[in-house]
Amino acid sequence: MTDIKICGLSTRDSFDAAIDAGATHVGLVHFEPSPRHVSLEDAAKLRRRAPGDVKVVLLLVNADPMATAKAVQEVQPDVIQFHGREAPQWLAALRGKLPMEIWKAFGVRDAQQIANAYQFDQAADRMLYDAPAKKLPGGNGEGFDWSIVAEHDHHLPWGLAGGLDPENVVEAMATTGAPLVDVSSGVESAPGVKDVDLIRRFCEAVRAFDAPRN
Repeated sequence: MTDIKICGLSTRDSFDAAIDAGATHVGLVHFEPSPRHVSLEDAAKLRRRAPGDVKVVLLLVNADPMATAKAVQEVQPDVIQFHGREAPQWLAALRGKLPMEIWKAFGVRDAQQIANAYQFDQAADRMLYDAPAKKLPGGNGEGFDWSIVAEHDHHLPWGLAGGLDPENVVEAMATTGAPLVDVSSGVESAPGVKDVDLIRRFCEAVRAFDAPRN
């Protein structure tokens, strides 16, 4: 069964809707420039709403060690997703000390660049392949050439992000064989405003694709 991450959740209604729709992972963005930013206090409140079988992912961008430690202590996520220019050496050190999973988002431009993801082999538990960063590191609603990921020799568990929505997620899965799909802007009615119906349709599309294979 394909894992589903609904990212950028910021309200109780959208958080609960993602869980009710069948998301396996729910993402909270702690990055002030993002329209999906939630404070650590609000992230902790949402985190407590998640049942034990749904993993809470806290997204950080270029957070320094003190800010990272504070976020971990206050929110207690199941996963920390680093979505900036974090060095593999630093993530490897964190991975050896923290009890939760470490994910690294990686912008993909071409086949040559994706090979650079191997530097995180000992630093992350999962790679998340996304469109290249722009003004914001993610959540820009833009995709990339999925064939690059399909042809890559993955050393780690991985996921696919970048421009996914209820209309194209099946094609993305069929092309790449992604074990996890991650959506944010593709289930929004406006930047940072999640649409409950789009969340449901996204999850239904993934499960419909899974059904013949299970």
